[in-house]
Amino acid sequence: MTEIAQEFLASLRAEVSSFADAVHTPDGQWVVKGFVDIFRNLYAVPGDTKVISKLLELMLFPQFAWFAGRHALKLVLSREQNHYPDLSFIDSDGTKYAVDLKTTYRRNQDTANTMTLGAFTGYFRDRSSAKNVTFPYDEYEGHFVVGVVYTRADDATEGQVAQGLERLEHVQSVIRDIVFFVQPKFAIASDTPGSGNTKNIGAVRSLSALLSGAGPFSGLGQDVFDDYWMHYLTADMARAAELAAPPYSNLQSYWAFKRRLLDKEGA
Repeated sequence: MTEIAQEFLASLRAEVSSFADAVHTPDGQWVVKGFVDIFRNLYAVPGDTKVISKLLELMLFPQFAWFAGRHALKLVLSREQNHYPDLSFIDSDGTKYAVDLKTTYRRNQDTANTMTLGAFTGYFRDRSSAKNVTFPYDEYEGHFVVGVVYTRADDATEGQVAQGLERLEHVQSVIRDIVFFVQPKFAIASDTPGSGNTKNIGAVRSLSALLSGAGPFSGLGQDVFDDYWMHYLTADMARAAELAAPPYSNLQSYWAFKRRLLDKEGA
């Protein structure tokens, strides 16, 4: 990672360290309790992860706008929901930084639910393409993830309607114990896709690895991450390429594949 990308990462981490105060109460509950209608009825937030993720995004966008203003950066939001990245920051000399906002929940004390880090096809491989991406992938100086990890509250009052905002304190938040992290995308990437037949890069599920950026590519570097995922094939992709099987499916088989290529070139 270049020096200016590292400087951006350090600034973003410093900013995100204050985000928790904006989204949870002193006892760790999410500050969002529900939706209010004109009759002052409060409808508790459903526990659906997509709803929770969208509400967190809406809460955090002003924080990112303030960050951009303080650092003389232009903030460009994704034009479409499925475009990469969620946020593009551009400094005064035109240098661009990609930031994706990702949320997941704790399955237990040590493990997070599956989280994906964007496609490994399309714009990721054709890095001059403008399809499904705010700017071509190659134009970004760095690619970063702002992650949100939370615990789903078992005692949440999902579906409850509180008549009158004076009963707000009786509505339990659907999530609690919210933690933020900022890492380069490659540092938290797994060597397997997100789930099923998806063509998205999976993230590591270890909470300690997510928070510290200690995924399997973290010690190998950006170049190995890029090469691995730019040439990764699912079973369907291998069949379409008339191959008997994908050339590799994890880092161990990737290195074996690379050694075979070197042996062929040296023969």
